[in-house]
Amino acid sequence: MTDVLRRGRASLAFSFFAQGVAFALLVTRIPAIQDRYGISDALLPAFLAAVPVLAGVGSVVTEKLVKRVPPSRVLRWSQPVVLLALLGVGSGDQVAEVGVALGAFGLAVGALDASMNMLGVSLQRTYGRSIMLGFHAVYSLGGIIGASLAWVGAHWHLSLFVLYLPVVAVLLPAVFVGSRWYVDGGAGGEAVDGSGAKKEADEAGPLVFKLLLPLCLVMTFAYIGDSTVSNWSAKYLQDVLGSSEQLSTVPYNVYMVTTLLGRSIGDFGVRRFGAVAVVRAGAVVAAVGFGVVALAPGAWVGMAGFTLLGLGLCVIVPQTFAAAGRLFPGASDTAIARLNIFNYVGFLIGSPLVGVLGDAWNYRGAMLVPMVLVLLTLKYARSFAAEPDRYGEGHERPRTADVGRGSNGL
Repeated sequence: MTDVLRRGRASLAFSFFAQGVAFALLVTRIPAIQDRYGISDALLPAFLAAVPVLAGVGSVVTEKLVKRVPPSRVLRWSQPVVLLALLGVGSGDQVAEVGVALGAFGLAVGALDASMNMLGVSLQRTYGRSIMLGFHAVYSLGGIIGASLAWVGAHWHLSLFVLYLPVVAVLLPAVFVGSRWYVDGGAGGEAVDGSGAKKEADEAGPLVFKLLLPLCLVMTFAYIGDSTVSNWSAKYLQDVLGSSEQLSTVPYNVYMVTTLLGRSIGDFGVRRFGAVAVVRAGAVVAAVGFGVVALAPGAWVGMAGFTLLGLGLCVIVPQTFAAAGRLFPGASDTAIARLNIFNYVGFLIGSPLVGVLGDAWNYRGAMLVPMVLVLLTLKYARSFAAEPDRYGEGHERPRTADVGRGSNGL
């Protein structure tokens, strides 16, 4: 494999890492953001919902944009906006200022998520083997580091600006320099140069949304499960399972660590057993995790359930993006941009779904709903085995792509 591809893979991995850090620093400091700007409990959900809604808009815009410019250029300019918007969240004084900063964050993060995964899928196609889980593992690592930095900030009572400034000061120039080595890919694994010119093969194989819909549903189910953990694990452990306040903070950290571990070895599983088997196993493990959480007699058993959830859910999202690229090799950028929207759909549905069911019924019963939804992934598992690009032992694609050069023009 050429140095161009190695540099492209490393620089894209760093982009995933930086996004993991930035997103964790935002979501883990929401109480501090609320206090700084005096946002009421009634108004806070509107602010939180606006971010994924605008991210969906950003993903739609990216779908149109990459028809004229390469995804690498979208990523190169959207990631600095995300980091600067994060700094803006920590530096304002008025509610209107944080509203503008969060709006910019949402729009840019939609473009960033879509373009990052476009580049990841095209690199995987060129490599001829599964590497997408590795990119998402680095994102999880960034999330763990970001959450740890947020804990330090809270422990030492640092202002948001003091917490965010050194992180942005380090990451912003690093991602911008790293963006010089992003590698765009055309259909069939061909590389695209940095001029924005697409290969003619990209016009082949138009996207048929009916074929993409099963993957959209899987993406939604996975993020309903993920948002359930991120939004409700602490409350569930403390209010339902009777844990201490300190212990209730542990499940999400355990979930993130097991997500990192699962994604770190997931590519090897895909190469050995195939994407269908890995996704099916992940769905079953995640469903068992929800079942354990729902039936747990105490806090430690509940934490075991959240551990299983991390191991199960972690493989589904990266493989869903990869499957979209295989289904539509001539329109993979469009497929990924549309699929990415359902990331935010799941996030918007997951948290209020569990809250409404928990209040109307009970929180143990509410945990069974995402369990059933994750199990529905089994129904759509064959969508992860699109021919001819099946990855796994005995199914590697020959590496015949003309790699070309990386996109390094500013």
